[in-house]
Amino acid sequence: MDFKSDAQINTGSVTSGGGGRGGGLAIGGIGGVIMVVLALLLGLNPGDLLGSTGQNNDPGVVKSECRTGADVQRNPDCRWPAYMTSMEEYWSQALNGFQAPTMVTFSGGVNTACGQASSQVGPFYCPGDNKIYVDTNFIGQLLQQLGTETSYAAEAYIVGHEYGHHIQNLTGVLARSQDGRSGPMSNAVRVELQADCYAGVWFKWTSNNDNDIIDNITQDDLNRIVDAARAVGDDHIQQQSGGGVRPDGWTHGSSQMRKFWVTKGFQTGDPNQCDTFSTDELGQ
Repeated sequence: MDFKSDAQINTGSVTSGGGGRGGGLAIGGIGGVIMVVLALLLGLNPGDLLGSTGQNNDPGVVKSECRTGADVQRNPDCRWPAYMTSMEEYWSQALNGFQAPTMVTFSGGVNTACGQASSQVGPFYCPGDNKIYVDTNFIGQLLQQLGTETSYAAEAYIVGHEYGHHIQNLTGVLARSQDGRSGPMSNAVRVELQADCYAGVWFKWTSNNDNDIIDNITQDDLNRIVDAARAVGDDHIQQQSGGGVRPDGWTHGSSQMRKFWVTKGFQTGDPNQCDTFSTDELGQ
């Protein structure tokens, strides 16, 4: 997976730091699932593990250095606005009434409209401010912790998933995950699987688009995407946390379910095929 050297990057798609406090629940924090599982196993309050460190450090994205795809070679941090530029180009064409989100990069902890969050929550989307939050220093550690390798493709899948939550927020679907239920057939899982499918749809589009900033997506990249989807399955995370598999506690879906939907998105290239709410065939 490469970046076209002459393609323009939308530098305004990524900022550093955080926002103010407000309402709304952060969605899609992969690391947060791990921390909550560990807390329950240890008999602790999940909030004690998910508290903010109070830091708001810029991990290194410098806007003036991120103008074209060629800049990613000079400064790898430029890949984050490159991912966002590609996703904005696709979704602006695919969704009526589209409004672009922004990504906030941070290190350690961040204040958001959904409250405070530490790096251990992992990448997440906050519907209260329409922003995707990523600790760019921690994401590689998180992928390794989950037993998969860090790669541009794996990172892009995660960003694409969080971008999918923004699309769900625009369409009104995201609120369905807030009913407090869990389990393989819950709305929480259906929302996460749809976001996976949306990430796969975007990958299909960029792999077929000769004009997009992302270039040369290989079979190995696709394998990395599927492997990342496997790694963030609830059953895999529960096993990694040292406990048994408990489907009644799933909020994101099993490894098999997540692989199924990201693959379906890529194979169809059609966001209309990502309706996880009208079927009980979720790929278990």
